[in-house]
Amino acid sequence: MKFLKWFLIVIVALALLFFTVGKPYLQEQTKKHSPEKVSTYTKNGMDLAVKYSSPFKKGRVIFGELVPYNTIWRTGANEPTTFTTETDIKISGNELPTGTYSIWTKPNAESWVVMFNKEVPEWGVTLLSGGKETTRNPEQDVVTVEVPAEKLASPQESFLIDFEDSDKTYLTLSWDETKVKVPIEN
Repeated sequence: MKFLKWFLIVIVALALLFFTVGKPYLQEQTKKHSPEKVSTYTKNGMDLAVKYSSPFKKGRVIFGELVPYNTIWRTGANEPTTFTTETDIKISGNELPTGTYSIWTKPNAESWVVMFNKEVPEWGVTLLSGGKETTRNPEQDVVTVEVPAEKLASPQESFLIDFEDSDKTYLTLSWDETKVKVPIEN
C-alpha cells in the first residue's frame, strides 16, 4: 500500500513536470523548425487574420507524400492554423460568422477540401499516431468548400498562407508546387 502511494506521487510529479516544463520546451523547439507566422487583411470591409506555423520543404515532395492525398491535414505545423474574422463573411458563398476558427484541409492533386471548424484543439494531432491522425471534430465544421489546386511555376520552400486581391479576395495557401485560392467576400 505504501509503495502504491509513492508510485502515484511520482506519477503525478512527472505529469506536472511535463506539463509545466517539458511541453512548453517542446513547443518552443518545434517553432524553430516551423516558425509561427501571421497574415492579415484589412480591406473591402473585412478584418481577417490567419495564424499558422510554416514548415519548410527541405528537398521533400510535399503533397502526395509528406502530406498524403485524400487525408485530413492540420494545415501547417505545430498547433492548428487559426482564421479570425472580425465581421461576418462568406467563403465561396457560405456564411462564416464573426469568430476564430481552425482551418483543416484535405489536399488532392486536382482540388482541396478546406474546412473552417468552430473548435481550436490544443495541438491538432494525436501524439500516439505520430501526428498522422487529427483531433478535428467534423461535427464542428461551419464551412466546407472544395477549391481547385494550381501548379506553381517554381517550388515554394516554406508553407505560406496569405490574402490576395485579383478579381476577388482570396485566402491563399501555397507550398512546394501547389497553390489553392479560397474565395472570400463580405
